[in-house]
Amino acid sequence: MLFSATLTPDVRRLASQWTRNALIVEIQPEQVTVDTVDQRVYITTTEEKFTLLYNMIVQQDLERVLVFCNRRDVSQRLADRLTSHSITCGLLSGDIDQEKRIKTLEAFRTGKFRVLVATDVAARGLHIEAISAVVNYNLPMNAEDYVHRIGRTGRAGATGMSVSFACEEDAPQIPVIEEFIGKKLTAVYPDDAWLRVLPAPKADTGKPVRSPGASNRRRPSRGRSGGGSRGRPHRS
Repeated sequence: MLFSATLTPDVRRLASQWTRNALIVEIQPEQVTVDTVDQRVYITTTEEKFTLLYNMIVQQDLERVLVFCNRRDVSQRLADRLTSHSITCGLLSGDIDQEKRIKTLEAFRTGKFRVLVATDVAARGLHIEAISAVVNYNLPMNAEDYVHRIGRTGRAGATGMSVSFACEEDAPQIPVIEEFIGKKLTAVYPDDAWLRVLPAPKADTGKPVRSPGASNRRRPSRGRSGGGSRGRPHRS
């Protein structure tokens, strides 16, 4: 007998090599996502993502945050940048060996790392208690991966929070995800305080730097009219 939380094409091919006339039993949940997860979507730009993530973690004093990126290089750069801003951070991706993955997960579980940045290698089969928030730094290309990602929080009846950043590149995935989960995701602009100027990274001894997303430019209009959104996706 073969049990799997998700029967991916690779798993099906493997099963077909070892079985004959197999009977497949699939159990569908009553709802795709659980009500214990508070799902939030923030309208942002690509340049503002890091500023938003940093201020959200610091200002809310989040203790254990799991951040998902779609690519290994993006994950590495984000982990490096968080570390340079004095946020303890671990990294999980497909090119990290199993021994190091185990050590990284244990450090995250015990609080040595405040943030764990990961690709979808951590989206399935990962159970860590008391995750403060799951953040989709990039929205996944596969709607099912969204469900697995946010399922890392709000487990075993506990409440959890998922935050997704909808930039000009990721926003088109929202309708796809909404159709898959059968639920509308309300997208809002983040509070201005969450786009506050960042402190200087440890490698910089000069004046505090301004993130590209926290420049002196005027914030775009938050209304649906006026055409001054500068590429920000609009959600109602």
